[in-house]
Order: sequence, then structure tokens, then C-alpha cells
Amino acid sequence: MKKFNNNPNMIGTLVKNAREKKKYTKAQLIRELELLGIEMHRNEIYRIEHNQMIVKDFELVAFCIVLDINFNDLKQFFDV
Repeated sequence: MKKFNNNPNMIGTLVKNAREKKKYTKAQLIRELELLGIEMHRNEIYRIEHNQMIVKDFELVAFCIVLDINFNDLKQFFDV
């Protein structure tokens, strides 16, 4: 499995913080993702938030839409 800084994803903490800021439970987040056509289970949300699972590009875009994450905020993970 490919990793960045020894993690399968780099946005887990960002997703978790954004979800908690919106006061969404994992179930509420799943419902919002389903409205965009993304099926995800509670366990997958947990694994993403704890940097244990790869996030696909379409999932990343859906997280940004649902959780109001500015796509430019992702730059913080790189030294640019």
C-alpha cells in the first residue's frame, strides 16, 4: 500500500475535525455522502479519520463538499 509520511491518507484529521465542527455524527456524515452517491460504512469513516484507509479522489471531493472543507486547505500537508 502506498503511503505518505507513513499514512495511507493525509486528510483523516482534517475530516474528523470538520465533521466535529459541523456537529455531525458518523451516521449523519454517511447520509450526506449518500446524497452525493458515495456509499460508505461507519467503520470506513473511522478508518479514514484514523489514517488507516486510503481515500479515493471522488471521496475526497465529496468530503470537501459535505464538510465545507476548502480544497485549498489540503495544501497544508505539503511544503509549498
